[in-house]
Amino acid sequence: MPTPYAGYEHTVQRIAHGRYMSLTTFRADGRAVATPVGCLVAGATLYVLTPPGTGKVKRIRNNSRVTIAPCSMHGTLPPHAPIAQARARLLDEEQTPRVQDLMARRFTVFRLLRLTDRLLRRRRPLLAIAVTA
Repeated sequence: MPTPYAGYEHTVQRIAHGRYMSLTTFRADGRAVATPVGCLVAGATLYVLTPPGTGKVKRIRNNSRVTIAPCSMHGTLPPHAPIAQARARLLDEEQTPRVQDLMARRFTVFRLLRLTDRLLRRRRPLLAIAVTA
């Protein structure tokens, strides 16, 4: 059973030990939408990459309030997983390449996708999201 609202720092430490977090964004009517995302931790900030037209991007534009928790690749929260409230912000086109480089260092699959895209001369637009306390 998840722990209701642990501290941000404790939750980030738990997320840093894995590769995925559950990012919960909120619809205009207040309903929560949890999405498992690959992320990385740099300092006290969590970074996520996503295509620009996704629902989570639209929801963050309307409401920056989110909750975060460690999870599996499929979104399953471990027993007693800490959950923290946070704020998300969409990064601009100048900041996104830095996050892409950090992601490529952390995730081999991401590095392979970037290489494949370059070889096929495909452009896959991505948007970076920064999550902070």
